[in-house]
Amino acid sequence: MKIVDLKTFVIGNPWKNWVFVKLYTDEGITGLGEATGGLSTKPQQADVEELKRHVIGEDACQPERLWYKMHKARFLGQSVGMSAIEQACWDILGKSLDVPVWKLFGGKHRDKLRVYANGWYQGPRDPVFFAEKAAEMVEKGYTALKFDPFGGAYQQIERESERLAIDIVRTVRGAVGANVDILIEAHDRFTVTNAIRLGRKLEEFEPMWMETPVRTYDLAAHLEVARAIKIPVVLGEGFRNLRQFADLLSARVIDIVQPEPMSLGPSMARKVFAIAQTYEALIACHQAQSPFCTAMNAHLHASIPNFLIQENFDDSLEPWTWDVLSGVPRVKNGYLTVPDTPGFGVELNEEEALKHPYSDKHFLRLFEEGWETRRPPEEQNNGRGMGNL
Repeated sequence: MKIVDLKTFVIGNPWKNWVFVKLYTDEGITGLGEATGGLSTKPQQADVEELKRHVIGEDACQPERLWYKMHKARFLGQSVGMSAIEQACWDILGKSLDVPVWKLFGGKHRDKLRVYANGWYQGPRDPVFFAEKAAEMVEKGYTALKFDPFGGAYQQIERESERLAIDIVRTVRGAVGANVDILIEAHDRFTVTNAIRLGRKLEEFEPMWMETPVRTYDLAAHLEVARAIKIPVVLGEGFRNLRQFADLLSARVIDIVQPEPMSLGPSMARKVFAIAQTYEALIACHQAQSPFCTAMNAHLHASIPNFLIQENFDDSLEPWTWDVLSGVPRVKNGYLTVPDTPGFGVELNEEEALKHPYSDKHFLRLFEEGWETRRPPEEQNNGRGMGNL
């Protein structure tokens, strides 16, 4: 089945422009992938379009082989665009065989996946606001919530801001009770000493984990923090090769990793899962892009024995999201049901996509105060009631 065309679509999600890739084949089957950048858009779109010359005419039913063709064409490089094309090939392969992708990965170990909510605290950095929104998510059935209470901290944090961060965690714990897991996101913010001090202060609230407290690339620093605090330390979303995961896990200190399938590609992500299994480590894939990744990660997570929990932003997105993307499994009582539809099961409505164009204001600024509002700096204020932006 030959690939005859490739198109990109940019969707103007208010706090991160989404980039989609659609492959078209000579048999009429299409495949969808995602190439959303962390906080950039046009480089990812251009990357995909430049890869087009390596893709047209290739067999869409050979996903990993095509990834390696691009890998070698880029002088052993890799990119989100390469991953998106590989994703779309897996989608096409599943559709061509009329099976969900998890069957291509060897079957599924579970029918439902536990989920934690993210993106729910879109408003002021205020303990009462955080507590109210956390309680709302628990009311919806979530049993685990992730959040970053640290404002715009970079490397260090001012004492007043630190006290506020601790108060936010304390108030959220009080609002959700002892049986709901809270997961603390640190977004690479701190030096080792600051991360350790904060981690020790957070121990009394029994977080499920503390995520990337120091710079992602600094494995030794993460191991030092993990040894010094009683909270599990997790990372991995920024890793781009298998050796990073092996080097981290071989120290036998950290045993939860967060590969990013959208960046690695499904085939490489599955190799990470196997490395983790070698070290008796658990998998909780990173997912901070569109709901397409909800479906893709569900297929990946269902197919492995060492799954822990899945990230999810979907109940905090714009209502029009579901006009643009159909077929995404939705969270019910804190769990996702693994889809049985062929391929990844998600379709992009090209007409609806055009209604939500790219904007240069659709970017988070994680090291500026007020980023939690998900609004551009010129629109931020400290008012209440900014729940769905």
